[in-house]
Amino acid sequence: MRLKIFLFISILFFIISCSQDEKPSVKVHQQVSPVLIGKDANPVLRIAIEVDSLGQNQTVNRMSVNTKGTTDISDIKKTDMYYTGTDSSFSAADAFGEPQQPGETLRFSGEQLLQPGTNYFWVSYTLNPGIDLLHRVDARLESVRLSGGIEITSVSGAQEGAKRVGVALRQRGEGGVHTYRIPGLVTTNEGTLIAAYDIRHEGSADLQGDIDVGINRSTDGGKSWEQMQVIMDMDEWGGLPEDQNGVGDPSILVDEQTGTIWVAALWTHGMPGGRAWDSSGPGLEPAETGQFVVVKSEDDGRTWSEPMNITKQIKRPEWRLLLQGPGKGITMGNGTLVFPAQFRAADGKPYSTIIYSEDHGASWEIGTGAKSNTTEAQVVELSDGSLMLNMRDNRGGSRSVYTTEDLGQTWQKHPTSRSALQEPVCQASLIQFPSPDSSRAHWLLFSNPNSTEERKNMTIKLSTDDGNSWKSEHQLLLNEDRGFGYSCLTPVDDQTVGILYEGVRELYFQKVTLKEVMEKQ
Repeated sequence: MRLKIFLFISILFFIISCSQDEKPSVKVHQQVSPVLIGKDANPVLRIAIEVDSLGQNQTVNRMSVNTKGTTDISDIKKTDMYYTGTDSSFSAADAFGEPQQPGETLRFSGEQLLQPGTNYFWVSYTLNPGIDLLHRVDARLESVRLSGGIEITSVSGAQEGAKRVGVALRQRGEGGVHTYRIPGLVTTNEGTLIAAYDIRHEGSADLQGDIDVGINRSTDGGKSWEQMQVIMDMDEWGGLPEDQNGVGDPSILVDEQTGTIWVAALWTHGMPGGRAWDSSGPGLEPAETGQFVVVKSEDDGRTWSEPMNITKQIKRPEWRLLLQGPGKGITMGNGTLVFPAQFRAADGKPYSTIIYSEDHGASWEIGTGAKSNTTEAQVVELSDGSLMLNMRDNRGGSRSVYTTEDLGQTWQKHPTSRSALQEPVCQASLIQFPSPDSSRAHWLLFSNPNSTEERKNMTIKLSTDDGNSWKSEHQLLLNEDRGFGYSCLTPVDDQTVGILYEGVRELYFQKVTLKEVMEKQ
């Protein structure tokens, strides 16, 4: 009798063990990426359910999710669950269950037959407009109920890491525009944020094309933005259509002494043969070469002047092309206005440089080339009054950094050049941030795709010593997704920094505290 009882118990344990082995495994993952105001669907949590051949007829009946870790539950307008089958990329095509209103615990009910292999479900949030951009949102999986009453509460993978929020400032297709690119961002003397960018009407390609320059203004630190203004549009100039009079790659600057806001851009007229970079030639006239044009606003960005062409002031006739470094310029301590710039010399080699005005934009002058085979650059003033030019280097792998003490007439290689800041050949942003101690070296903030191979991992980095070092503990990853990679930073106040950067054909705005960058939160 004891032997029979022993055998019965052994068989029972075996059956239970086999049943448990047939349970699908569940793994969760939270990617580092923002949840964006203006987007109808934002992936917050990915749920992967692994089904083996013994359990391929199993069905998910219910998912239970909680929102612990969310700063303010009222920030969330609604929550959705989506199923993407065995495709690990997010899509909002197939919903699982009904949308849920904000709450601490959310339950999604449905009938989803699982496929052999890994099945992906996604928790997605839609946010309310006007929420605090320093808040975070979170989602955690509590349980999965399968057909037959099987309940899975044990999951693997990271469940923690509440996601930052942001604003989808311009989305692909918005207003009938194919692509928004090339971000510039400044804070005016009145505290207004102004975002500048390319409006690429018909495609994502660079000039030549039907491209205008647009802006948005925010008077509340980026929580809300006014409607888009078109501030540069060359229309059908010179008898050619709009797609032969594109203007773009903006750089924006605030004259801190007068309050005037300047935007510089490249205008191309005609330029047959595809990209203006290749087809622009020597000369000074619009039919020969790209034109360096500027507009200004003297009322905090509400209205703008007509374009002013300064090509003949600053371009050498033998150069093939002269244009700004997209992003932003600066006002030096002595009032000099400085835009980063770039040119293609007579032999076709590109060089980064600067243009500057010592009379508040009445006239402009240009420096010499800092280094060959460099293009898009950003400029800051260091604590000793010299200028640092941080350059995209077409050799790849890292940024080139040079300094000048004479407004770009001569240049010196900086010790961090080609070593401290990695990049995948892309534009980047560099700004001075108010240091807690003004008597010390300037604090600098830098942003770019933190990779040597791909435009992904948008990251903000901090230097507390005038850019002489960039410590790994002072780096903050914002978005690990791939994107077009350009970015622009601005101080919002003495505690926070704003960043406008490119996704794929669209622009995102986020705000973080200096403490977050300092402590890698």
